[in-house]
Amino acid sequence: MRSALPKVLHPLAGKPLISHVLDTASHFSDDAPIVVFGHAGELLKAALRDRNIRWVEQREQLGTGHAMAQVLPALDPQHLALILFGDVPLISQETLRALLQAAQASGFSLLTALLAEPTGYGRIIRDGTGKILKIVEHKDASPAERTVQEINTGIMVIKGEYLHRWLPQLANTNAQGEYYLTDCVERAVAENIKVAGVLAISEAEITGVNDRVQLASLERAYQRTQAEALMRSGVSLADPARIDVRGSLRCDADSFIDVNCVFEGEVKLGEGVRIGPNCVIRNAELSAGVEVLANSLIEGATIGPGARIGPFARIRPETVLDAGVHVGNFVEIKKSHLGEHSKANHLAYVGDAEIGRNVNVGAGTITCNYDGAAKHKTVIEDDVFIGSDTQLVAPVTIGRGATIGAGTTVTDNVEPERLVISRVRQKSVAGWHRPQKKKSD
Repeated sequence: MRSALPKVLHPLAGKPLISHVLDTASHFSDDAPIVVFGHAGELLKAALRDRNIRWVEQREQLGTGHAMAQVLPALDPQHLALILFGDVPLISQETLRALLQAAQASGFSLLTALLAEPTGYGRIIRDGTGKILKIVEHKDASPAERTVQEINTGIMVIKGEYLHRWLPQLANTNAQGEYYLTDCVERAVAENIKVAGVLAISEAEITGVNDRVQLASLERAYQRTQAEALMRSGVSLADPARIDVRGSLRCDADSFIDVNCVFEGEVKLGEGVRIGPNCVIRNAELSAGVEVLANSLIEGATIGPGARIGPFARIRPETVLDAGVHVGNFVEIKKSHLGEHSKANHLAYVGDAEIGRNVNVGAGTITCNYDGAAKHKTVIEDDVFIGSDTQLVAPVTIGRGATIGAGTTVTDNVEPERLVISRVRQKSVAGWHRPQKKKSD
């Protein structure tokens, strides 16, 4: 990866490669997973500190068989061990379920794949009846064996009892000088234990990441899967190749998503929501009929039915917009609640505010909510009209139906139905001339 960051911590769809593997595996056991690491253990542990993990260090990198040998003290002989790789992020629940089921009879199953170009992979060698006999690594394979297209993915299920018996017997007499876990196949055959082969559903789910090119390829494979699932659920995408889902995106029918949109964390879109191009939506819920225009950012917010946001709007965490609210271009809303059909259509900042119904927030208006030490609240009651270029110095309350004239700085509470104006009286000076630059010689 040419990076100070361990490979398995590089992100795919917004989370580390290894987190994808751990999340998928968690569906099959309540036990804490065992993670074997060879270096950068402190970085790994720090990145995964919120997970319940049993850590095992492999101080020397002597192959997969050696890595598993380090785990033996933690393996129950009577249980099945599901062996996965931290850099193979897209393995599916469906495939692992089939693999675990196949291991129930004999205690040994192996995930294989058919590749048109299998160079570099270990080959699955079968007899004339289709029985798996052994796995031959590419560097150790004969010319005839290299023509085999069925490859070993390295993902397998083995009963703990077998691992306790076989791993101490492994040898490193091969081209790599390593202890291969795959040699367990020959041990099983020698003891007449059937090795059940299970074919992977897709090539993407068994592909590992060894460089940034492969990481980018898997990112697009993952996003294509997300896009197809969305379209099958009734969502229209302007271009399935230009959407990024970095978390969970749940959509009701007839929503539309334009190009280059990014969804992070937990996002819910209601029926008929329309998202314009180049938007970022993070940990938010948008109700039915919401329209988000181009280049808007919504984070940690709840948006009511029929609201309209953007273009170029920013909705920050702890914001609630009720039904029919309009938030226009270059407007920022932070930790505020706007009541039904209220509007802030141009160039405004609303922070730490409680705004009622049918309120108009004029262009250039700001709530001055921070005094340099603490945040303060602004309350604007129903049916208030706030003129352009107004400053509301919190804490302050604007009563129901009040009107604030353009250019006003409000520092005191305003009673209902009042007109408030605070501005310097306009003067007209006759004969005044603008200063002129002196001409240079």
